[in-house]
Amino acid sequence: MSGMDDAETPNRGEQIDAAEREDAKRRLLAQAEAERIPVQETTRAVPDRRWRGEP
Repeated sequence: MSGMDDAETPNRGEQIDAAEREDAKRRLLAQAEAERIPVQETTRAVPDRRWRGEP
């Protein structure tokens, strides 16, 4: 036996998977930030007509 505990040291494939997940997370966060609309640029919601009491 090598004397190393497999549970403590992830193999190369697991390291690559973890790195890919982190990269994907960073890309998603960057995309979400780029597509974010500032609150000042949003408009007030208008209720549906049926709730305004209009016929």
